[in-house]
Amino acid sequence: MRRHTWFSFFLLLLLGTIPVQAAQRLIVRVNNGSAGVQAVCVVVGCNVVEGIDGALGEVFLVTLPDTLDPTVAFQLLRGAQGVVNAEPDLLAHTADAGSQAPPALTDTTPTSYYGSTVPHGYVSQPATQIVRLMDMRASFPGATGTGIVAVIDNGVDPQHPALRNVLLPGFDFTRNLDGADETLDVNLFSTPVVIGVPPQWVRGNGSGRVDQSTAAVVDQSTAAVVDGNPQYSDFGHGTMVAGVIHLVAPTVRILPLKVFGSDGTGYTSDILRGIYRAIELHANVLNMSFHLASYSQEVDIALNYANSLNIISVAAAGNDGQKTVVYPAGLSVVMGVASTTNNDQLSSFSNYGPKLVWVAAPGEGIVTTYPYSTYAAAWGTSFSTPFVSGTVAAILSVNSLCNQGGSAQAVAHAQPISPDAGHGRLDVYQAIQAAAIQ
Repeated sequence: MRRHTWFSFFLLLLLGTIPVQAAQRLIVRVNNGSAGVQAVCVVVGCNVVEGIDGALGEVFLVTLPDTLDPTVAFQLLRGAQGVVNAEPDLLAHTADAGSQAPPALTDTTPTSYYGSTVPHGYVSQPATQIVRLMDMRASFPGATGTGIVAVIDNGVDPQHPALRNVLLPGFDFTRNLDGADETLDVNLFSTPVVIGVPPQWVRGNGSGRVDQSTAAVVDQSTAAVVDGNPQYSDFGHGTMVAGVIHLVAPTVRILPLKVFGSDGTGYTSDILRGIYRAIELHANVLNMSFHLASYSQEVDIALNYANSLNIISVAAAGNDGQKTVVYPAGLSVVMGVASTTNNDQLSSFSNYGPKLVWVAAPGEGIVTTYPYSTYAAAWGTSFSTPFVSGTVAAILSVNSLCNQGGSAQAVAHAQPISPDAGHGRLDVYQAIQAAAIQ
């Protein structure tokens, strides 16, 4: 634990990945449904846990007993009659880093914002000016977002005053329960309040991968829960992502799908369940502020299926500071999003490159919602991504026929900054203008 001197308490997180194979958990696609996978498991000795793709009935999570050699069993499974594909259900872990809170986080003047009262710093922060959000609102007042954005993440605080009027119930795949309340992951004796106390920099593990660094102004009661405890290293991530979407598209409905725990861990199978549930619930946009431990053919198939239904996918480029390709951002049917500074430079932590990044957006010191009616400052491609997802929701307000290709072309009307940043830094005004005349 490192401790530094500052005027507030800040929870700081940055997520990365270390691939770990869950050797006894497998994702299996068959061509003859539930009966087929049951028959395969009788031969191989596996156990069918659940279906992953909802009513489609082709993809299943199976487990292998510890008594079976996982390598041999996996090869038998892949070669079994009726099996189309099988892959390990991978679990990834996160890394950490931090930064200090921006001035906008202390601008707490109450401001009316589309039916709720929020801090002035949330609405007027530098990022909104950089992407020309208010210029867009002046010219396209009706472009406030339509449809549903699915936030495939670690849940959202349903009682946050800024979000509760736009949140749909969602689903918690970590518990198999209706609702996606991330505050259920943390037990507090009292609700936190914003106060000034010495800071504590908290580090921990997570998964899947959720890409973030966050700084939340909370009080010591939360510190007693999260301080030095990896179980809560990712707490607040989904609420913060939802807050950025709401900032850009304040009237869009947000569908929280909880596939990660508060420690950031989450299996590929749960991510797949989240994608297929978003499809079943008629989401228009998928926000994926994570990247996987490695390429997954099943995630590729799921997102291509979403694309065939005109669902638009947006994903984080990741925070390794490398010219690389990560998934799902690197898939052809997904807009990969890098992070920029407030000076229109690529963030030092952001992954980059033309094979990964479609566009970039501000991702440093982003003021957004945090659980228990508080606000946070966030760093990472996780928080650049919802700027683009929110812009896509706003695009659908002026052009309801936009699909992945149409919205991507509209978003590509950006401010050029570097070939490594794809089409450039997001310009919401130009994106909406381009979509309106398509």
